[in-house]
Amino acid sequence: MTTPLDNDQSARWNGTSGNAWVDLQDIVTRVLRPFEDILVTAARAVDAHTVLDVGCGTGSTTFAVARALNARCTGIDISEPMITAALADPEIDSLPVSFIEADAQTYPFAATHDLIVSRFGVMFFPDPVAAFINLRRAARPGGTLACIVWRTPEENPFFTAAERAAAPLLDLPARIPDTPGQFGLANPGHTTAILSESGWTDVALTPIDVECVMPEADLTPYISRLGPVGLALAAAGSPTRTKVIETILPAFTPYFRDAEAVFTAACWLVTARA
Repeated sequence: MTTPLDNDQSARWNGTSGNAWVDLQDIVTRVLRPFEDILVTAARAVDAHTVLDVGCGTGSTTFAVARALNARCTGIDISEPMITAALADPEIDSLPVSFIEADAQTYPFAATHDLIVSRFGVMFFPDPVAAFINLRRAARPGGTLACIVWRTPEENPFFTAAERAAAPLLDLPARIPDTPGQFGLANPGHTTAILSESGWTDVALTPIDVECVMPEADLTPYISRLGPVGLALAAAGSPTRTKVIETILPAFTPYFRDAEAVFTAACWLVTARA
């Protein structure tokens, strides 16, 4: 059954958000590269030969795992613009990778994967229990799940600074705990219950705190195109965009060291077994 939230997610990632991620993929890949390294380490630990990357975006993690292990890696994402960008990557001709444009909550997977990974791609499912049941079907018996998700907004002030600063100027949606979105799996009890109900075993959430670095020149495109502020500004006129960006930028002053923004990303490494 398709729900309004399914349609909202598809529209978002096939429209404004998906196109923004494609346009800024080099910035995003550089900032989030430490998380690729964590998932590559997870893949090495289980000697994975077949890997599914959920919410793969433009494919940087898919390529990284395939490159490191020479494993057969498949990326899946609901976003046509991002899958198109992944398919256009020159490495696709030299690595054992493939990509699927589809909804991982409902796609008819075969149980062929040693490892299922995700770098911030599993927090948006409209029905997370149904989604993780479906992902379990994609795993071989005894297969491993290793996903990185955000901890709470309070623990990630860098990633909420823009919306806090822009709140007086923009009508931004409230973040509701334990609902689909960037921080949808931040609550460890909520996340553990979802995975247990979905049939996964040996569920564990390990806190990871990763230092990330962003060149000062990348900050304006990053905060003005991505996240709730980016969505709101996509529909705003030029005067509003200028005023909002001028208001937001000082909120990031505490993070700057020389010409770089340096911040900590507070996350969970969620692991489980099929």
